[in-house]
Amino acid sequence: LDAASAAMAGGQTRYTAVTGTADLRSSIAADLSSRKGVDYDPVTEVVVGNGAKQCVYQGMLAPYWPSYPEMALLVGAEPVILDTAVEDGYLINPAKLEECLSDHPKAKVLMLCNPSNPTGGVHSAELLEEIAAVLRKFPNVVVLADEIYERLVYTEGGTCTAFASLPGMFHRTITINGFSKSHAMTGFRLGYLAAPARFAKAASVLQGQITSCASSVSQAAGVAALGEVPESWLEDNASVMKEKRDYVLSELATMDGVSVAVPPDGAFYVLPDVSSYYGGDDAALCLDLLKEQKLALVPGESFGAPGAVRMSYATSMEELGVAMGKLREFLESKRR
Repeated sequence: LDAASAAMAGGQTRYTAVTGTADLRSSIAADLSSRKGVDYDPVTEVVVGNGAKQCVYQGMLAPYWPSYPEMALLVGAEPVILDTAVEDGYLINPAKLEECLSDHPKAKVLMLCNPSNPTGGVHSAELLEEIAAVLRKFPNVVVLADEIYERLVYTEGGTCTAFASLPGMFHRTITINGFSKSHAMTGFRLGYLAAPARFAKAASVLQGQITSCASSVSQAAGVAALGEVPESWLEDNASVMKEKRDYVLSELATMDGVSVAVPPDGAFYVLPDVSSYYGGDDAALCLDLLKEQKLALVPGESFGAPGAVRMSYATSMEELGVAMGKLREFLESKRR
């Protein structure tokens, strides 16, 4: 309890490595070596999970999945990619959605991330209603609405419509949310699913055999986050993030060969087009940027957007200034 309290008081409430902190992995390796006589490399051979059940399950399912398509494959489904257009801000085009569902009559789930990672795009209430109108023609499609970034919206009013709130959508929508983005509680690993009982029951049965309950400490923190954090703090946080977004966009606008067709209205990502460099090989660009400037961006090809890179501005303005300077210097060197 003292260690947990000290960690929280010391601000250790951010993401750790997926495999666990270096300290914990080293301690596990040392314990196994001294008590069991077996030696493991704590860097490459120790993985810390949310309980032993999760580790057993992941051991059976390894390798781990990094994104939505792999999740679909994991459960034996066939992922169908609905391409979006940069000129639309990578938002869903209802006509294209209807065409896609018509071409795939066995489709079971639509995964809708709003606001979006990696683009920062926000589907408006009007666009969501157009999407719902299409879905009414396909009653067997369930909607998994990932709304984890819904407290980070920069349009007037700063709100994001819950898909389940649309007429006729509640009974077929599974809403996903949590505390990592809204309250900066990434290290607590606390999220939730809200859905009709038949979905929630099935999820609880599965979770009981995978990770069991979430951390009790994290859950107590979640109660406090929802009941004690004033709305003004959340609004101020969104305002600060908007300032960072505006700064990044203003810097990108002055870089030769870089463009953002539609400015993002939410989350904390920008997905600029950099296809004029490296012949559009965004992975090579990111690798050289990391080697030469020690600046890490994510290749757009990882998200189905070749020729683009994903940038996160969820850091301090000081660090953003350094990052923009490094990016500018790197790109200018490639133009010579």
